[in-house]
Order: sequence, then C-alpha cells, then structure tokens
Amino acid sequence: GPWEVGFQPKRGAPENITLDTLTDWSKHAENGVKFFSGTATYRTTFYWKPPESASANRPAPIFLNLGRVEVMARVRLNGQDLGVVWKTPFRVDVRDALKPGANQLEITVANLWPNRLIGDAGLPEPQRIAWTTWNPFTKDAPLLESGLLGPVTLEVLKP
Repeated sequence: GPWEVGFQPKRGAPENITLDTLTDWSKHAENGVKFFSGTATYRTTFYWKPPESASANRPAPIFLNLGRVEVMARVRLNGQDLGVVWKTPFRVDVRDALKPGANQLEITVANLWPNRLIGDAGLPEPQRIAWTTWNPFTKDAPLLESGLLGPVTLEVLKP
C-alpha cells in the first residue's frame, strides 16, 4: 500500500478511496463501499530490485500473487495486460512486464451482485441502485466478502 481504489460510476460508491491496507469492501465503514457491486480498480506503485543471482540469459519465473480475490481480477503491470485470474492460485507471470525500479500495478476486481441487492433492500425504492425481478435478499442478509484481500506478493522462483 497505499492503494488508490477507483469504483465503477453510478453504483453507489465514491469515485475513489485510499486504502493503507487491503480490506474486505463489505467491512468498510462507508455504505457505498460496503454494499458495492461491480468493478473497482486498485492502483499502486512498488519498487523492485532484481536478485543479484538473476541471470539475464535465463530469467527465473516471477509471479505476482494476489493472495485472496473476491471474485475475479484483471492484472496490468506497467501498462501491460497480464490477463484475468478467477480461481486459486490468483497469480500471474510478470517477468516480461516487471522492471527494476518503479513499477505501476493496476488490478481491476469484480465481485458479485448480492451485496448491492442487500444494501438496496434497506433503502426506499427511489434510492435503490440495482433492480431485479426477483430478489431473495433482505437488508439483514449476510454480506459476501468482496475485493482484493491479498496479501499481494512477488514470488521469484529459482531457475
């Protein structure tokens, strides 16, 4: 961290928040985040120094491990799209995108709809954000864990 998190517009969440540590959206103090459903993009800069034992001829595999993700994520490193992860282990090979020094990391996370439907169940109808023909959730239903929960780590494997 810190992580800048930008939320999909018109879904009840603020445009951006800053997180010092990764946390479950459903436990956030702000209702717009707690009940958010959609996509949110996490951004951070981290610095990397290659191990002294690294070989330029035969680079070792380097993975970015996202830890826990609820529910799926697209990863971009230094502007390079590294794909979507949707099951454990939530990790991508970053060796072609990672560079010594500053690295720009962007992770877009999508969660499921129940949290928005649960939040809306406690609002007057004109204030609701989502609409469905059938909603099995009440305002007291338990929320699903959501977002990038981490920890996010680099794993350098030995060649």
